[in-house]
Amino acid sequence: MAGGVLADAGSLKRAHLYEYKITNYFIFSCIVGALGGSLFGYDLGVSGGVTSMDDFLKEFFPDVYERKHAHLTETDYCKYDDQILTLFTSSLYFAALISTFGASSLTKNKGRRASIIVGSISFFMGAVLNASAVNISMLIIGRILLGFGIGFGNQAVPLYLSEMAPAKVRGAVNQLFQLTTCLGILIASLINYGTEKIHPWGWRLSLGLAVVPAIVMFLGGLFCPETPNSLVEMGRMEEARTVLEKIRGTLNVDAEYEDLVEASIEAQAIKNPFQNLLKRKNRPQFIIGAIAIPAFQQLTGNNSILFYAPVIFQTVGFGNDAALYSSVITNVALVLATLISMGFVDKFGRRAFFLEAGAEMIFCMVATAIVLALAFGGGKELSYGVSIFLVIVIFLFVLAYGRSWGPLGWLVPSELFPLEIRSAAQSVVVCVNMIFTALVAQLFLMSLCHLKYGIFLLFGGLICIMSCFVFFFLPETKQVPIEEIYLLFEKHWFWKKIVGDGSERSNEQV
Repeated sequence: MAGGVLADAGSLKRAHLYEYKITNYFIFSCIVGALGGSLFGYDLGVSGGVTSMDDFLKEFFPDVYERKHAHLTETDYCKYDDQILTLFTSSLYFAALISTFGASSLTKNKGRRASIIVGSISFFMGAVLNASAVNISMLIIGRILLGFGIGFGNQAVPLYLSEMAPAKVRGAVNQLFQLTTCLGILIASLINYGTEKIHPWGWRLSLGLAVVPAIVMFLGGLFCPETPNSLVEMGRMEEARTVLEKIRGTLNVDAEYEDLVEASIEAQAIKNPFQNLLKRKNRPQFIIGAIAIPAFQQLTGNNSILFYAPVIFQTVGFGNDAALYSSVITNVALVLATLISMGFVDKFGRRAFFLEAGAEMIFCMVATAIVLALAFGGGKELSYGVSIFLVIVIFLFVLAYGRSWGPLGWLVPSELFPLEIRSAAQSVVVCVNMIFTALVAQLFLMSLCHLKYGIFLLFGGLICIMSCFVFFFLPETKQVPIEEIYLLFEKHWFWKKIVGDGSERSNEQV
């Protein structure tokens, strides 16, 4: 895979000359690099389970514990409505959105591996602090350190995978990040299911075991190679060609290497990559990849379900064990969906997965709202049959998300931007993603309390809007080399009015 978009469109027709083989070295590099997703996944999976554990609530949030067991009519949807409790979850994502800008500079100047290593160290420290916490302040500080780790990891890993992968398999390779994220969520849910029975310190074990993915990510960062794109950026030309030959399994890399070098020359001419993001030629990528898709990914409502699956199931009448068990089921759906997406996204394309899964997600959100409106509230709990139906509907929703907005929310932004602004753009992607992740995490339980079943109708409406956005404004990027992505926007019915033709691109109009 070559570097960025060049000024001379005529020189960009070398992509058909690229050669590659799937080598063991390439497979090792991508698997190790993708392990960064396990940090994000483990935290997503573990936080919701821990916040529903009685031992954790009694120690840090006794008011929530009392409300949880009060069985009062007015608390049906409001058992966990506590802003400090949700700050325990959301503080991580506020920290992540701040740290990603520091990660951008480190990723650009020292390479993708450097951000992966720094992120793993910060995540390790946060896990240790959370596991040993004796007050809320220690919990929040630990979460902030975890957030710094996720900010660095999420900034570097999608770039690393996209830059290592040949265009024809870039979709599947990039989704290794989503796969390790999903596996992290699933493992965390299984651990929560076990540690919930260990009194009174099971929650400490759940939080403390986050050191394991941090250690794995650290070791991976030490042993995996730097991407050829990053090596060229840092002026290590011979090393870049050597790595490119090894990951492509051929000595015939002249065309791809020349594109990398030319893209790097243009990238070095950019003094302020963040300002360059707003230029006319980059405006479609900025709007779609850096703003819309990362925001939409969170507004699907899926991460709210992942954050608070045990809390949601307990809120609507499931017991402790049943709630944790049900969250495990939904996380199995996430892993299965990611495998489906990895296998077929480069065949059927990004738009097909977005639109097909979007229709299914809308149906599931509406069905969930109808079930809760008719069968829950007023002090009554769900019947066994209705509970099973609800688990199935949420399973189908997660299955749809896991093959669409979950993996593609990271894949599509990572493949849209030219090399000269790629690191800066990824920082904005992570920042926007974390802003909406934090807001949804902070506001979801309060919204559930006040909107009740209407929160699911709200998510359904948002998914309808974002599906329309994809239909009208997102061009298909499957198997298109990154250095030729800009051509899609020059030919798009709407975006061509913004970017103009190739001659207008060279004018650098803002």
